[in-house]
Amino acid sequence: MSQIIAFQGVPGAYSDLACRHAYPGWTTLPCPSFEAAMKAVRDGEAGLAMLPCENSLAGRVPDIHRLLPDSGLSVIGEHFERVEHCLLARKGATLQTIRKAHSHPVALGQVLKILKELNLTPVIEADTAGAAELIAKDGTLEDAAIASELAAEIYGLEILRRNVEDALHNTTRFYVMTKEAKAAAANEVLNPVTTFVFRVRNMPAALYKALGGFATNGVNMTKLESYMLDGNFTATQFLCDVDGHPDEPHLFRALEELRFFSRELRILGTYPASPFRLAHEGA
Repeated sequence: MSQIIAFQGVPGAYSDLACRHAYPGWTTLPCPSFEAAMKAVRDGEAGLAMLPCENSLAGRVPDIHRLLPDSGLSVIGEHFERVEHCLLARKGATLQTIRKAHSHPVALGQVLKILKELNLTPVIEADTAGAAELIAKDGTLEDAAIASELAAEIYGLEILRRNVEDALHNTTRFYVMTKEAKAAAANEVLNPVTTFVFRVRNMPAALYKALGGFATNGVNMTKLESYMLDGNFTATQFLCDVDGHPDEPHLFRALEELRFFSRELRILGTYPASPFRLAHEGA
């Protein structure tokens, strides 16, 4: 496997930072979209893709759920990246000269306190690192960006203030994906997590019955999200994360029961739980 990891965004994005933290020494490959990052792995340009799936403040990442099942890739890991926003500006700018803060709308919504404190006008940009790049190229001493420390380093900006986010628990979870992953045996995965998608049959109480097997078999479900398929109000797909390996008896029985009540069930991957997840269980 090539030591190249793809992500959506421009250099300095939080996904870029996640790649560098999870796979130090690997080359990061910026891609214009999630689809492009997945395609880079399918085409062999990259060995892995780092794809955000949810954030502790903003919730799930749009489109990822829709793209995962048909991506042709498997989930082989997860990574949790703490989001530490910095207030960046061109050299010579100060907290007294800046008037506007440029960033992604989600990031701007996470730094309301600093915007109010400094009386900054928020300016929406496509992404955080892109805002930093824009300030570096065309910004004035009145312009600032909300972005990562890595973005400051890449684009030569000054950090006027660190950790300006309102919530200290602001964390993004990522799926690490690859092509044609070999399924590991139950005894080869420490603290396994399994990700899968399913669609229930069109029958009364189908979802209740389908999920009942997880309760009766003592399977801990850590994620359950629904979303429409192709804009159809009656075609709903569910994305799940559960503790355990499909070959372990308790999860095997739960999945068998789920299959009975489902039109479709696809396992996207089984992988070791992140140390971050284990450290925050029950927190």
